[in-house]
Parts: sequence; C-alpha cells; structure tokens
Amino acid sequence: MRHLPGDRQPAEAAVDTAAMVRVNQAGEYGAARIYAGQLAVMGRRSRVANEIAHMAAQEQRHLDGFDRLMTERRVRPTLFAPLWHVAGYTLGAATALISPKAAMAATVAVETVIDEHYGAQEDALSDGSDPELLAMVKDYRADEVEHRESAAAHSGENGFQLMQAAIRAGCRVAIRVAEKI
Repeated sequence: MRHLPGDRQPAEAAVDTAAMVRVNQAGEYGAARIYAGQLAVMGRRSRVANEIAHMAAQEQRHLDGFDRLMTERRVRPTLFAPLWHVAGYTLGAATALISPKAAMAATVAVETVIDEHYGAQEDALSDGSDPELLAMVKDYRADEVEHRESAAAHSGENGFQLMQAAIRAGCRVAIRVAEKI
C-alpha cells in the first residue's frame, strides 16, 4: 500500500499506552489537587466535605496505581506537573470559596470529561494490546462516574453552566497537552 505525505504510518496507528499512562497519571494528580483545595477551604465537617474526602481517597488510589505503572514502564511524567499542582489546587479552592454547590459543579464538569476520556481509552484498548491498563481504566472510570453522579446530586442543575463549560474546556486542553508534553 502506498502512503502519501501526512498519512499515518502503521506504527503510528498503534495504541500509545505510554501517552495513556502519562495523561492518566497527570489527570489523577490534578484531581487529587482539586479535592485538596476544596477540602482546605471547606474543612471536613459537612456532608459535602465528607463526600469530597471519599472521592479524594479514591483519586489517591488511582494516582498510586498510575504512579506505579509509570515507574514500572519507565514512562516520563508530563512536564506540566508543576502547573497541574497549582491549577488543580486553585480550581478546588476557588470553587469551594464560591460555595459547596460550586465545588460539586466543578466535580461534575471534571468527571464528565474524564468519563469521556476513559471511555475512549477503553475503546482503544479493547484490541487486547494492554489488558492491565484496560482493567485499570475500567475500574477507575467506574469511580469517576460515581463521583460525577454524587456531585450532581449535591450541586443542583442551575447557575454554574458557564463555569462548568470553562472547566470542561480546560480539562480537554490539559488532556491533549499531557498526552504529548
């Protein structure tokens, strides 16, 4: 088969599991920082804060899993980890300062994008190329969907659409950046 300039070469068409591990680790790191910022503002005394603490513990499990995989597979982290550190915490703290409902609306926005992202990875990995990564993605995706549904129950449906759209857009950009850099 003849390839034209710009055509994907067969090697490029393969699933890039290193990029998946890198971006997933970066995302879980960012999520852990968001929850840390929210909890720093809210404390741990309210029902919403207890729910956030539960989500944070699950995100830490996800982060630990991807940290382990990065080490085992010698995958370099994103160069933007320091930015995710600050941006995640700032997003969490800022939304919690607005209100607990805003904090939960932010969680809905983030987890909506992560569900889509992990869904695309499940599809790509369904070829059997990396059963370990596929199992992790499926497991963690179920937690992310649970987080979104729980947060939606606490955030209400009104008042935060613009904020959520901006957060979703930011998450999508962060995913693309972490895949490459």
